[in-house]
Amino acid sequence: MGDLWRHFALGFSALLPVVNPLGSALVFLGLVGLQPPAVYKSLARQIAINMVLFFAVIELIGSFVLSFFGISLPIVQLSGGVVVAAIGWGVLNRPDSDKDKESAAQKAVSGDVQNRWSGKTFYPLMFPITAGPGCLVVMLTLSAHTMEGNTLMQTVLARAGLMLAVVLLSLLVYVCYAYAPQITGKISPSTTHGILRVIAFILLCIGVQIAWNGLEALLRPLLHST
Repeated sequence: MGDLWRHFALGFSALLPVVNPLGSALVFLGLVGLQPPAVYKSLARQIAINMVLFFAVIELIGSFVLSFFGISLPIVQLSGGVVVAAIGWGVLNRPDSDKDKESAAQKAVSGDVQNRWSGKTFYPLMFPITAGPGCLVVMLTLSAHTMEGNTLMQTVLARAGLMLAVVLLSLLVYVCYAYAPQITGKISPSTTHGILRVIAFILLCIGVQIAWNGLEALLRPLLHST
């Protein structure tokens, strides 16, 4: 069970700052506008379900994609860890406004005059406003990281832990979106960004650790051969 909880903690801490439910809720609220509470809950439920399916597909086909292109696990760990660390560094030094998600929200507004949000819960509300392209890289790296287990049971527990983290994260997205007006009214933007900075530093450390694991695996045969 140690592999399950270890990958659960790793997946949750790595994906949380990239998804950023509180920050995304601000964009979601500004995009949807003032609506009855039932509308927020309905949209939040569909977005959360789409998010779980989105990450599940990435986890399931990630290893097959790597096998198809002949990419080894250490290479994925090294390159993916560098990208994850870069994302953490970018979030750590990013200005207070989330320009990428705000830009996506503005495009969605311009293309949806009639405000029919029920047909747009996957795009753009889930992707890219809630889970952007950075989530693809992080999830692919984490999925490859679960293949480190020596036995089938370890791999299954690692993948189960990662999906458990995804489910919990989707529940946080649901709560933040369903009660966006109440939450955003009580939490100041400075507090939200302060929490995000701390989590981004943890993400930076996770990326460095994953990259180091890949580099160590690549260097070990060379060191033993000398």
